[in-house]
Amino acid sequence: MKRPEILTLFLCGDVMTGRGIDQILPHPGNPVLYESSLQSAQGYLELAEKKNGQILRPVDFSYVWGDALDELERVKPHVRIVNLETSVTVSEDWEDKGINYRMHPANAPVLTTAGIDVCVLANNHVLDWGERGLLQTLNSLQNAGVKTAGAGLDEKDAGSPAVVDLPIQGRLLIFSMATTSSGVPRHWEAGVKPGINLLQSFSKEAVFKIKQQIQSFRKPDDLVMASIHWGGNWGYQIPQEHISFARRLIDEAGMDLVHGHSSHHILGIEVYREKLIIYGCGDFINDYEGIWGYEKFRGDLSVMFFPCLEVETGKLKGLRLVVMQMKKFRLVRASLKDVKWLKEVLNREGQGRGTSVEINEDHSLELKWKLESV
Repeated sequence: MKRPEILTLFLCGDVMTGRGIDQILPHPGNPVLYESSLQSAQGYLELAEKKNGQILRPVDFSYVWGDALDELERVKPHVRIVNLETSVTVSEDWEDKGINYRMHPANAPVLTTAGIDVCVLANNHVLDWGERGLLQTLNSLQNAGVKTAGAGLDEKDAGSPAVVDLPIQGRLLIFSMATTSSGVPRHWEAGVKPGINLLQSFSKEAVFKIKQQIQSFRKPDDLVMASIHWGGNWGYQIPQEHISFARRLIDEAGMDLVHGHSSHHILGIEVYREKLIIYGCGDFINDYEGIWGYEKFRGDLSVMFFPCLEVETGKLKGLRLVVMQMKKFRLVRASLKDVKWLKEVLNREGQGRGTSVEINEDHSLELKWKLESV
């Protein structure tokens, strides 16, 4: 009997290449901000330099990924998926919402340098610079050869998946959606106008609608994942409605993987009926270095998720986590001390979900799980 083929993915949480990060890239955009505390994106750069030292700029497009590029080259995942939480635009149509992220379109190579295949866009920052900013974001990513999901020209477009042909067999369909609990304004919802795929509720009707969307695209050999921007920024408690919804997406809609994000730090992980549920990936790239508050959650630690799925069934065969840390706006491998700290957190949060992690020889973490999570 032939051994089933394995699909390896790279997943992470919020990639926020706007604002301070944009200012160190080769083509920094207009730094003007409309925040209560800072009126220039340069201010976030100054905070980072005050904490860890000068950042010589402009940096090249590979700089911010740092040690993550070596890991990507080593693992060679079949598909690389990130939640891009910034507008890629020069629009000045700012939304009065407190915080606005944008990256200059000429800096789009910061994504292609890391070989990113798909950017999910249903989040609370992609429309920070208005409808014009969203349209330029979609156009910039398309021109860069990066697929998108979760935002579009109308409701149908925003609800359609990114479709990636797999070198093994079949395709991977990535559906992207967001909730207002993550800070998404309701008027951002796509309709006859451009916007994002807003998830109105966690009801049976919502699951059924997603199931219908999947059925309209899915072919026999396809795998399907949901990427959901939901919940608040801090705290380890996972809402019961998130747990129930994720499980029903697997049971009723036929999802093979649920990729959750919005939290600024990693949350507990579950394997339900041999399918992976990540409730919160944590931030991956941001300009928060030097900002104080919430230190106990260690939002400075970023995690690379490398799930391996059985192609024929979508079942999880393994999950390796590589821990990084942002220093001088660049990802570096976290210390063993920090890896051990995260191990304790994940083992604590995995209690009751049947999951735990162990440290590998290379200081990455390996997920362990019971056959059936309770």
